[in-house]
Amino acid sequence: QVQLAESGGGLVQAGGSLRLSCAASGRSFANYAMSWFRQAPGQEREFVATINWSADHTYYAESVKGRFTISRDNTKNTMYLQMNSLKPEDSAVYYCSADLSFPFPRDRVSEYGYWGQGTQVTVSS
Repeated sequence: QVQLAESGGGLVQAGGSLRLSCAASGRSFANYAMSWFRQAPGQEREFVATINWSADHTYYAESVKGRFTISRDNTKNTMYLQMNSLKPEDSAVYYCSADLSFPFPRDRVSEYGYWGQGTQVTVSS
């Protein structure tokens, strides 16, 4: 079992930045690929970014490429999402997820077995 807990969400103006964190506990964090998804009201949960176990491969949704950066620190069992140049359409509940590393990348909700409770990000215009 892997337990995940997100933090760092909040309210920010358009053009601003936020850094989300996802703390993991339980089985060896380094064995898992980690990802961020988001879900806006009335919409399906969508893929944002993913990082492999050794942090040398990342993959992003087109909508966030160049603005968001995913990273991880296996010594701290923590994953991050640095979000810059935020837009109102980035507003959503952001979830971290985890599953075994292979195959990589994976961008479907159904491919992840472990989820956090989510953290709200609101971007005002």
